[in-house]
Amino acid sequence: MRHRLARRARGEWGPLCAAVRGPLVGRRWRAAPMTLGAVCLTAVLQVVQNQPWGYRPVQNLGAVRAADPLGPALLRTPLSLFVPALDLPVWGALAQILLVFGVAEICLGRWRTLAIAYAATLAGTLYARVGLALGLLPASDARIVDTGPSAAVVGLAVFVLWRHRAYVTAAAVTVAMVAEVLVEPNLAGREHLAAIVAAAVLCAVAQAHGRAGVSAGRTR
Repeated sequence: MRHRLARRARGEWGPLCAAVRGPLVGRRWRAAPMTLGAVCLTAVLQVVQNQPWGYRPVQNLGAVRAADPLGPALLRTPLSLFVPALDLPVWGALAQILLVFGVAEICLGRWRTLAIAYAATLAGTLYARVGLALGLLPASDARIVDTGPSAAVVGLAVFVLWRHRAYVTAAAVTVAMVAEVLVEPNLAGREHLAAIVAAAVLCAVAQAHGRAGVSAGRTR
């Protein structure tokens, strides 16, 4: 029984661990410089927004609300990933970025990591607007400040797990997000589901692109 579980664990997480271990052992912190920069940026923004003089500038640059005009909201969305939510402990945001962004940067590269993180966050932001327009969300959600890395973290986690064939873990993350919405049906939980949908679409696109590349290689 123990050997069977160990074999299943190696099959589930072995490819991902192998992809991360080599660069991390060989280059240490230099393996994920973007992630370390993101952690530092998040920590700085947390300190600044908790100062009497810093709250308003951070809100003006990185706070997104569904009630805001779309143009300014889109401009603020990239920075909003790194503005910690005021009602949650900042160490949670820092740990999420360090772990998930770090693994993603090592496995996918910094630009692809940032692109997937932005796509997941944007999916959540746009879902809030669509949900309000269709009456799926209460009107009070329009004023909720939407910041933090959680949607990006969920989207990145699902994409990286799928990419390295950790399908059971990816499914577990999805089930956990669905359970979150069922237990506490708030805007953040629904945006996490939107991020998972965005990640699933990106997974399908990547898979289709990979198949097209294989087919093209065979015809040469």
